[in-house]
Amino acid sequence: MGFNSFTFILLFLPILLAGWHLLNRVQKYTVADIFLIFMSLYFYYSFGAEFLVILAISIAGNYGLSELLQKRKNCKPLGFARTIKIIGILFNLGLLFYFKYLGFFIDNLNALGGMNLTAKEILMPIGISFYTFGQISYIVDRTNGEAPRYSFKDYVLYTVYFPKLIQGPIAFHKEMIDQFQDKNIRKFNIDKFAKGMMSFIIGLSKKVLLADTLAKAVNYGFIQTYYLDTITVIMVMLAYTFEIYLDFSGYCDMAGGVSLMLGYELPINFNSPYKATTSKELWQRWHMTLSRFFIKYVYIPLGGSRKGKLLTVINVLVVFVLSGLWHGAGWTYICWGLMQGLLVVWDNLGIIGIKENCEASASEQKAHRYLLFDKPLITIPRFLGNALTFSLFTVSLVFFGSKDMTYALQMFKRLFFWTYPGFLYRTSENLEIAENYVLRQLFSQLGMNNMVTAVNLATFIILLIICAFVMSRKNTAEIVKEARYSKKLVVGLAVLFIWSFISLSNVSTFIYFQF
Repeated sequence: MGFNSFTFILLFLPILLAGWHLLNRVQKYTVADIFLIFMSLYFYYSFGAEFLVILAISIAGNYGLSELLQKRKNCKPLGFARTIKIIGILFNLGLLFYFKYLGFFIDNLNALGGMNLTAKEILMPIGISFYTFGQISYIVDRTNGEAPRYSFKDYVLYTVYFPKLIQGPIAFHKEMIDQFQDKNIRKFNIDKFAKGMMSFIIGLSKKVLLADTLAKAVNYGFIQTYYLDTITVIMVMLAYTFEIYLDFSGYCDMAGGVSLMLGYELPINFNSPYKATTSKELWQRWHMTLSRFFIKYVYIPLGGSRKGKLLTVINVLVVFVLSGLWHGAGWTYICWGLMQGLLVVWDNLGIIGIKENCEASASEQKAHRYLLFDKPLITIPRFLGNALTFSLFTVSLVFFGSKDMTYALQMFKRLFFWTYPGFLYRTSENLEIAENYVLRQLFSQLGMNNMVTAVNLATFIILLIICAFVMSRKNTAEIVKEARYSKKLVVGLAVLFIWSFISLSNVSTFIYFQF
């Protein structure tokens, strides 16, 4: 039961909102929290009952460790808190390793050592990467004295809160629990509710109307890698670059919208990343909650930029390799993370700068270019920096979307060594969507099959143009924040919702569910 399903929209969400706001209206706050926990657990249960067991073990283990620390707070032996921290980190990473990386580890061990080890197939619990990182943040902050003791109810609600549970954003404990404990936030706010609905509708349309449509061609392209020509690879990679953003950010828009309808604000996870002019800026805009997690709990503890230029480079690369590995257990993800890390290091060298950015304050320039030069050797226009950053990110997604390194290398070969066998028409045939049904049927009845193919190809090109246009506009958070309610806006949102709702018959899962 994803956000983009009939069950969620027609049953789960109305029951949730009615029950939550009614209980808070009569000031049954504890009952309201228990109701929200129960609904969150039911939401998670819909993806698999066995996943609930792993989630329960994770919650019990982490909260139990934090309680050990609480009991010894008045007479802690030297290093006790540090021991709890290490145990907590190992416990969380151990669960993550077993369910997500064990098979990958055994495969590589067999390949390197000539062994024949086997492991039974393990089904990875959905969302484990997200709720594990959230709990690591709590156990580390708790042992560092940066987090208070929370009641078991508040901690469980923070962990299982369903809008962020299965696909993020990775919200820190203080961000959410402080809101849960604020009774003023529980009062029904019509403005918040309306903005939440708007965010949900926009996110749903991004996912269902654009991302899912592009996925038809993208999935076919990655399966047929060995037969693609250069132009088709370029089109498929552009479609994938748009799809992955619209899919993930669309989910975050919906999650943020649902949460806002409940009265709570989730942290922003995307801030128009394709408007970035450098790879470093892109990672300040893309999956922002994951980036800040790695900065706080990996980059800074490793020394950040405080221990010399060489270690700074190493620390950046470590963070991005781990980020790649976080996304998936495979060498393709590691290579993708390494490539992104190298691009960020290149930005930090200060060789090439963006013309407009060179007018920033001296402190901002120093923070951005601290490895070789105080000022860039070459400056380029902002539009050129944007085009270059977007192109490099698109190329890097060859690793991200390929099922293994063999397919990735073949895709690179097709991309950089010109071929044109005309596979673009076959790829575009996968875009036989309902919106162009009438035209396809008309040309088919007239015996003009070439025109049917042309319609599909035109649909592909038009979708890419629409996506490029959407990327250049304000993002969902900006639209919702600046919205001025009018009949025109209401009608527009209603049309968008009805269009998206009708298209749910072809519902698909979100890309980031696998992470």
